[in-house]
Amino acid sequence: MFKCDYTKLTLSFNNFHDLKVGDLPDYGEFCLLELKDGRHTGGSWHSKGDGKSNIVVGEFVRGTADTVDASEVSKWHELNRYNASNCMDDDSVEWINVGPEKEGAYSLQLSGFKSTKMGEFPREEQYCFLILTDGSLAVGRWNEYSSGDGAFIYAPALSSYSMDKVWVWAPLSNDDVFDREEEARRERELEDELNRNPTADPKLFRYGTDIKVYYEKACEKLKKDYPWASVEIMKKRQEYVIAPRHGKYVFGRDDGTYEGRKVIWQWNDGTTSEEFIDFLCDYTRDTVKNNNPDEKFSLGLDIEPYLKKAYENVKRDYTWFEESMITTHYAIEKCRGELEFTVWYKDGGEHFVCNCAKADDFIKSVEHDYQGAALRANPVVGSHSVPVSKVGHVDMHGWNLENYTFYKLKTGDYKVSVTAGDRVAGGSREFFIMPSCFEAKTYGEFLDRYLEIVSASFGLAKENLMKDEELKKFLGFK
Repeated sequence: MFKCDYTKLTLSFNNFHDLKVGDLPDYGEFCLLELKDGRHTGGSWHSKGDGKSNIVVGEFVRGTADTVDASEVSKWHELNRYNASNCMDDDSVEWINVGPEKEGAYSLQLSGFKSTKMGEFPREEQYCFLILTDGSLAVGRWNEYSSGDGAFIYAPALSSYSMDKVWVWAPLSNDDVFDREEEARRERELEDELNRNPTADPKLFRYGTDIKVYYEKACEKLKKDYPWASVEIMKKRQEYVIAPRHGKYVFGRDDGTYEGRKVIWQWNDGTTSEEFIDFLCDYTRDTVKNNNPDEKFSLGLDIEPYLKKAYENVKRDYTWFEESMITTHYAIEKCRGELEFTVWYKDGGEHFVCNCAKADDFIKSVEHDYQGAALRANPVVGSHSVPVSKVGHVDMHGWNLENYTFYKLKTGDYKVSVTAGDRVAGGSREFFIMPSCFEAKTYGEFLDRYLEIVSASFGLAKENLMKDEELKKFLGFK
């Protein structure tokens, strides 16, 4: 890397410009900025003016939803136009002038550089000046991904300089984003300190601070109406836990983790243990009620009758379907002390629980799996795309219809694929056109049956499809 000692290095910026009409950065140019309140930051210039006003209109972009308005900026200094590689290859260099020195002109000195390679990291959301490994100068806001790893965000869409692209960094002035993160950090530290030795309200935690005890007491009450009730069934609904908060133990719903910290939604609907136990009964009642093993395993504890029924149901319409096409395995296994339907791929791997409360629900989920396997095994031999553009703009609950294609399969059957999306998201759905649709006497009757499967809510109604003569011919109607 560069030979000079970065710990002794000072950069002097000597070519600041007043932010005024007629002397502005190029559009998109990254600059070092002095604000009117004396702080220093950086950003990419984005003009919003019409070129006629005497007032500078625009903003310096520092990242996604992170900008500095032109009205806040006093001076700017270009960064893109400089490269310090040659200077830093000299091990005696301790001072580098960025731009020509001018007597009496405003300049800024930056020093105190640090290196992430030496285990020196900015604080979260700290805005920093950067010297990149190619010798160019830049700015960016530090985002930590995990301990010892992160990147410097510098533009929208999370464009960033990774750690291996940055030679050294130095903090610039604090800003609102950094101050908010610092305040949050101080609150987290205070919370951690308070929670080192939490206290427990004796009325609220009459039975101690083990949540299992409260679930067991609630379970005993539920068994009066639902003999099959168990703690594991109750916990199929999002669990409640006992956790410290603000120095006291609380009951709360476990909402997972966010940025490495557990999220607890505190229960505040009572002040005694008995009230919380009654709440647990009400909270989990429907879950327990809908997990009656007599209904769930109505065909017994052998998985084969369920799979046979699903296979027969699919085979009725997907006539080419064979067991050799199946890529998943199913079983009835004990998971966390309760019998469950499970699924895993034939090549092994983790077993996943099928959250089906009734046998019919499980059979339907297996049918969906088998239907997909059948379609994957049936090659496409022809296709026809409905000319969506001729229909005009088709809005589907905020998404735009992009593609509507019918496919003919090797067996002579048909399927249709519908795709919709917006600028940032999208999705596709595939439907098998049941053979019963083709028993219709007319094309119009066929479309009525077909639209019961795919639904006109996917953007194209019967009148749209009736006009497509090529589609009519593709589907075998005269």
